[in-house]
Amino acid sequence: MDVEFKLDPTQTTPKITVTAAALTDDVKELLLRLEHGRPSAITALKGNQVVLLAPEHILRFFADGKTVSVQTQQDIFTVRERLYELEELLDPHKFVRISHSEIVNLSHITALDLSLSGTIRMTLTGGVSCFVSRRSLKKIKQALNL
Repeated sequence: MDVEFKLDPTQTTPKITVTAAALTDDVKELLLRLEHGRPSAITALKGNQVVLLAPEHILRFFADGKTVSVQTQQDIFTVRERLYELEELLDPHKFVRISHSEIVNLSHITALDLSLSGTIRMTLTGGVSCFVSRRSLKKIKQALNL
């Protein structure tokens, strides 16, 4: 990808132009990122307390019934967003959906157990274990270059 920056004193507001041969998935992702940006913090709840969590401190998001929770090394909090909303908000190079009910932070994966037939057991920082669904195996292997 080529990136070009041009100073123009007559331009009153920044303008971004994306030129591509086709509207590929990468181009779509770039356009979404430019339009919406990525959150610098996730708003979470613990009782009556609101906490701002930096994405790099988050181990995983998981659904338990109708509640979506976020887990850090220190605690588990509740978030208002649904998993599909979080999946759109978060950087897809850092967070990946491993099942219908879970999104993990790739930078916190410490071990993978491939010995189970048809699935992967993932261990995250702090010994947290989760399982990759059969549907997500291909996506996880691509994300981890397996």
